[in-house]
Amino acid sequence: MKGKTTIILRCLDRDEIPKPTLALEYTFGRRAKGHNTPKDIANFWELGGGTSLLDLIPVPITTTNIRTLSIVLVLDLSKPNELWPAMESLLQVTRKHVDRIITKLGQTNPKAATEIKQKMWNNLPKDHPDRELIDPFPIPLIIIGSKYDLFHEFDSEMKKIIYKTLRFVSHYYGASLVFTSKSEALLLKTRTLINHLAFGFDRGKSMSVDQNKPLFIPAGMDSLSQIGPPPAAESDIGKLNAQTPMDLWNKVFEKAFPPKNIGVFKEVKDPAQDPQYAEYEVDVMRGQKNQRSLSNSPFCEELFTCIYISPDFQYMFTACTAFLLPPVSQHFCEPAQAKRV
Repeated sequence: MKGKTTIILRCLDRDEIPKPTLALEYTFGRRAKGHNTPKDIANFWELGGGTSLLDLIPVPITTTNIRTLSIVLVLDLSKPNELWPAMESLLQVTRKHVDRIITKLGQTNPKAATEIKQKMWNNLPKDHPDRELIDPFPIPLIIIGSKYDLFHEFDSEMKKIIYKTLRFVSHYYGASLVFTSKSEALLLKTRTLINHLAFGFDRGKSMSVDQNKPLFIPAGMDSLSQIGPPPAAESDIGKLNAQTPMDLWNKVFEKAFPPKNIGVFKEVKDPAQDPQYAEYEVDVMRGQKNQRSLSNSPFCEELFTCIYISPDFQYMFTACTAFLLPPVSQHFCEPAQAKRV
């Protein structure tokens, strides 16, 4: 686990044991900005499975919520060979869909679409020297480096490359950057940034860029001059044939940490057997399905698997139950009565 669930639970002050994230999970939290004031509600969608479930990213991003939406990307610092491919894939897919949603919004509400685009420049002072050199993400973005406790034990040169690379990427996209672990102090810093976006709380003005300590850099507070050039010899940089600054940092990083293939789906524990997802009607039908020896059919098994990963899971569930057990599941054939898994 990269620690996404732990971070969310800490932000919401929930004393619960984190459980593995199954596909795309939802929760929410309430906060009041002051005494005797109404509580604001923040909705949290958590994507599990790393890059194996990229198709689910568009589900929670809509024209209805795009004006108040923020993205939090959690990267595992203890696995540097997987870091860049995961970051690149997740950000590219997310940005492509966000751009599509903003364009769609602009067709009916051009003023709102323009405000979204302009808002991302507000974190950067008008006289900041990098205004012409960066390309902010279209909506607020936080990049979290998790498992800092393991990362802290890395060789100093390895840490330097990761530190500088993530600083560049975060600054280029106008994102906040924070390193965290199970440490309460680090979780509180992470909570500060997330609560700033979710509930409008003050994010503070503190900043930490010391390479011997966890990074904490709110959006707009870094600069290319402070970050410096990519950590490689000038002779090596000239041989990389990079087309853009981002491409250059990518090549330098992947030369130090050759990327691993992260596109292969990793099988997770069957949620149908997990007691935390128990649901009487579903379990009864599943048991009858097994008794009828339908489990030997690859097609039927694939349909049941779709219950847990399909974006349109409500209708997929209806189709599955109606197909597999028509005599028992007639009352589930209407989408309005379908159970969410």
